[in-house]
Amino acid sequence: MKIVIVIVRVLLGLPFLFFGANAIHPFLPMPPMTGDSGTLATIMFQHGWFVFIGTLYVIAGVLLLAGRYVPVALVLLGPILVVILLFHVTLSPKGLAFPILLTVFEVFLIYAYWPAFRGIFSANRPA
Repeated sequence: MKIVIVIVRVLLGLPFLFFGANAIHPFLPMPPMTGDSGTLATIMFQHGWFVFIGTLYVIAGVLLLAGRYVPVALVLLGPILVVILLFHVTLSPKGLAFPILLTVFEVFLIYAYWPAFRGIFSANRPA
């Protein structure tokens, strides 16, 4: 099971590190986006959101690849994956398979690191 966890952790960390680096300093050619998704991307680019989100991608990717503070990386990636899924469901359904795969990896790793998350879901407050 430990080997599977490491493999899934690396498979989740690599895309976020790669695409986060691309968001910070673009090196991949991007086809022009049209319609509502193009409008959203233009607004996010002009106001620096891509650099901010790309930085979070890189931080989470490095933490996952290093195997240190993995629960922190998973907490960072949780809302990001929700936004990615919502984007693809509502604006670009053709590219939905990869975000679903990444979400499955995220959920698997949350299950694997569940003891780190147990306190979040406890109704009891510490004294």
